Amino acid sequence: MKRIISLISILLVIAFCEAGFASAQSLTLIRDAETEHIIRQLAEPVFAAAGLDTASVKIHLVQDSALNAFVAGGQRIFIYTGLILATKDPGQMAGIIAHETGHIAGGHLARAQEALRDATAQSIIAIIIGAAGIAAGGRNAGAAVILGGGEAAGRSFLQYSRIQESAADQAALRFLERTGQSARGLVEVLDLIGKQEPLRAHQNPYTQSHPLSRERISALQANVARSPYADTAPHRDLVEAYARLRAKLGGYIEGTATTLRRFPETDQSVAARYARALAYHKIPDIDRALSEVDSLLTGGGAGDPYFNELKGQILYENGRIAESIAPYRRAVSLAPGEPLLLISLAQALNAMNQRGQFAEAVTHLEEAVRLDPGIPGAWLQLAIAYGRSERFGLSSLASAERAFLIGRLGEAQTHARRAQDQLAPGTPGSLRAQDIFNAAARHNTGLDAAK
Repeated sequence: MKRIISLISILLVIAFCEAGFASAQSLTLIRDAETEHIIRQLAEPVFAAAGLDTASVKIHLVQDSALNAFVAGGQRIFIYTGLILATKDPGQMAGIIAHETGHIAGGHLARAQEALRDATAQSIIAIIIGAAGIAAGGRNAGAAVILGGGEAAGRSFLQYSRIQESAADQAALRFLERTGQSARGLVEVLDLIGKQEPLRAHQNPYTQSHPLSRERISALQANVARSPYADTAPHRDLVEAYARLRAKLGGYIEGTATTLRRFPETDQSVAARYARALAYHKIPDIDRALSEVDSLLTGGGAGDPYFNELKGQILYENGRIAESIAPYRRAVSLAPGEPLLLISLAQALNAMNQRGQFAEAVTHLEEAVRLDPGIPGAWLQLAIAYGRSERFGLSSLASAERAFLIGRLGEAQTHARRAQDQLAPGTPGSLRAQDIFNAAARHNTGLDAAK
């Protein structure tokens, strides 16, 4: 039994390193340049205060209504959209991020591996099935590139001990104070979550891996009150940006009727017009959607990359591809370091299917995968652009990259072998194809061993 558990642990480490996290239940990850930009504005000062390399910590958005956030797969923080929509200001989100950063800085994820020793056989099997069965597919849809994903199936593996939760709270207090922020937002979020606990009142609190929120609130409130930053409010610009983020996210995720009730036509705030533009786009009512986004662009937002991105998305997804290129180009010029914007523009250029535009698409996509090589949709578009430019070896290599990312190991080997046959030996592309082929072969062998 000890040998079996050790093998399981090794396989889990491999699976989590490659896939980031595992799940027997499929969830959806969403990618949005603006949302990620704002969340990282809140997160990076906290990461720096914790002594972490800010570029090494990844933040993922999970499209789910639950009030949840967790750390998994190394330095990866997963934040549910339900939690973003439930929080009212950036201070609350900063508190959540600081708490999860506390888990990373405290090495709690590494220690969670020990929990496998006490996990039930059923939960261990669930984790293995989830790890082996991850499948992620990508498509770029302008504001949101939707990828497949999931969360941890085995709660005993990813949930932390009560002591670790308290330690993460205390670490959050230190990190926020070092950045001159109030931790009152963290208390408010815990209070929000605590209001849901009567629904779980039948559960014994001592059987839960997280301490009950009311206990955590009591432990935090006194510390917050003593902080010189207790009453420090978030900067007004961040408050406005976060309100806009929540409106946009709600417009994308929630039903159109819900959005229009929340933001009636009488509300002419930036956040309301932003939300309505997305709501009308979903109907679809392109005229109203364009009217709302044009009002944002002409009302002082012409220099905003994300308003331009949204206009490009509305036009592209309604078949007006040629018209979408100008606002996409504008968005990229205003935020040149955003890989999702580069992908959106390149996708529109590919869709035009005109030889003169493939070279530009390749340029944007090569920059996108340099900035963020973990987006399957970018590799798909790059494979298309290379193929139409008759650079077939590189097209096969891009297809291999995508297949490996989404866990299609046999397909990755096929494309990698094809790339090797087409690329000159010893070139960077040929060597990368060999690396992908070997990595896919190793993981195929590992999965066969697990069976």
